[in-house]
Amino acid sequence: GPESNDLVLQLRKRGIDRVILAGMSANLCTESHMRELLEQGFDVTVVSDGTAGAKTPELGDGYAAALTNFKFIANAVVTTKAAVAAMRPVSK
Repeated sequence: GPESNDLVLQLRKRGIDRVILAGMSANLCTESHMRELLEQGFDVTVVSDGTAGAKTPELGDGYAAALTNFKFIANAVVTTKAAVAAMRPVSK
């Protein structure tokens, strides 16, 4: 997660306080980054259809578990379409 690199420093240097997260492993990498960034005071939005998780008979659905946590913990959980629309400049 961000604790093992200078991501937080680089974001702060640039005045960035909002982060949109997507990634390969929802219940591992994405959730770890989300928690660390939230603890550091960032506003974190997770893109629900921009991440995935393993599903096994023994352990269950990692994506579903992570999605539940995202909804409880993240500032927002949105689709890719909503995230892209929010980043578009407003027409004058």
